[in-house]
Amino acid sequence: MKLVKLIANLGYGSRKVVTAMFREGRITDMDGEVLYADDKIDHERIRVDDEPLDPPAGLVLMMHKPVNVTCSTKDSARIVYDLLPQRWRLRDPALSTVGRLDRETSGLLLFTDDGALLHRIIAPRAKIVKVYEATLANDLRGDEGAIFASGTLMLESEQTPLAPAALDVLGPRHARIAISEGRYHQIRRMFVAVGNHVNALHRVSVGGLELGDVPDGEWRILTPDDVARIFARVP
Repeated sequence: MKLVKLIANLGYGSRKVVTAMFREGRITDMDGEVLYADDKIDHERIRVDDEPLDPPAGLVLMMHKPVNVTCSTKDSARIVYDLLPQRWRLRDPALSTVGRLDRETSGLLLFTDDGALLHRIIAPRAKIVKVYEATLANDLRGDEGAIFASGTLMLESEQTPLAPAALDVLGPRHARIAISEGRYHQIRRMFVAVGNHVNALHRVSVGGLELGDVPDGEWRILTPDDVARIFARVP
């Protein structure tokens, strides 16, 4: 791929804009030598305004999504893309969220521009386990774990029961829940079905990939080993 197209596809600007960047000497190699549009050079050696070129297509990253931020490209409220470099909205292929977290849910959110990987993660047959911690409005009764694990719980307006889910009690009003589905507002609706209400919800892991110590509102690019952990069958 020609350098102009490569850099434009990464969101730095239209091909016309990127061509002007070459003329202005803003695109160099790692030693500061000015590059030209027809040069052949390894991706990791390219610099734009003395900064490393953004990652190529195949980007996968994780974010610690805050509350009151929506998983949308357009919204009157703050959106997750506001927390990423502005030019990443213009990448081609596009950078998309892998599934969604509702506005009031915080925690681990994945992004990728790899469509095949995205569908592999969200496909129902993958049964990737997602773990959340919930703070509840009322004390747990004690039978919720058995109900969630039964595989017979029906949610309002649903036609099929939920797959078995695991619940660990962390406190009278605090629980960890592991699910392998992704139905609309699933965990909130599960607790409504057993007479409770979720006050706060936080996703801590997807497959074997944990949020860890990524600060609220921050993100990091995943390594191939990180991506492989997503597919680890960790309940």
